[in-house]
Amino acid sequence: MSLAGTMGRQCTPILQRLPAIASQILLAITALIILTPFIWMVSTALKPSSEVFANPPRLIGSSIEWGNFSKAWHYLPFARFMLNGLIVSGLGTMVVVATSASAAYAFSRLHWRGRDGIFLLYLGTLMIPQEVLVVPMFMLMRKLGWVNSYQALIIPWAFSAFGTFLLRQFFLTLPRELEEAAKIDGAGRWIIFSRILLPLTAPALGTLAVFTFVGYWNSFLWPLLVVSNVKMATVPLGLNMFLGQTGNQWNMLMAAATISIVPSVIMVLCLQRYLVSGIALSGLGGR
Repeated sequence: MSLAGTMGRQCTPILQRLPAIASQILLAITALIILTPFIWMVSTALKPSSEVFANPPRLIGSSIEWGNFSKAWHYLPFARFMLNGLIVSGLGTMVVVATSASAAYAFSRLHWRGRDGIFLLYLGTLMIPQEVLVVPMFMLMRKLGWVNSYQALIIPWAFSAFGTFLLRQFFLTLPRELEEAAKIDGAGRWIIFSRILLPLTAPALGTLAVFTFVGYWNSFLWPLLVVSNVKMATVPLGLNMFLGQTGNQWNMLMAAATISIVPSVIMVLCLQRYLVSGIALSGLGGR
């Protein structure tokens, strides 16, 4: 009996840790599945062009071709594509964050007639696919003379219903006592919004900034329609230029794609603490 009891006590901690162990294994497998395309992209970028479609496939080529990155950079004006992407994504992110924060404050903290109905109507625009909007939007850009311009790449998508919804939900979690105390001290709406509420929404603002930056950076359909000048092309259009009538430069395409993800990775790393804070504060709703 004592031996059985001892074995039972030894097995109990192991059984208690099984869910955690299984969770870690599942997370590792999921991470590997997600990272596999990126690993293969970098691997292809470092292969000689003759071994890209080798049979059987090999993760590492016969030689490491670091020169593919330099060739991809100079094969097309890729520096210009990166600059255009940074300008469009950076300015677009700032405009989206500013407009979404203002609209979210109005929809969550101000009381005015028809507020909830207009918000539902505004939220309903999320159900309209982008493909339905591109034709009338392009006609508007052409009448405004904005074709082949930064305005056409930024302004049409600068008013985000998703961003407004995200920030509105975060504003609703903030206690109204903060506003009441500020009003007693003589603060106006702008002071309350800019100096009290907005700093508290930094995690949500960081999350929205990351989503918006990546969305602008990876946008392909709209730039394809509104840009015909190579000097105004963004990174996705530049990547598409590696595939053409002169042949498909797969190794250089993968090298350029590897370079193109660097700004998004830097953006996520810079705002990582805000993203983590947003996850940590997600349970404050209703306080």
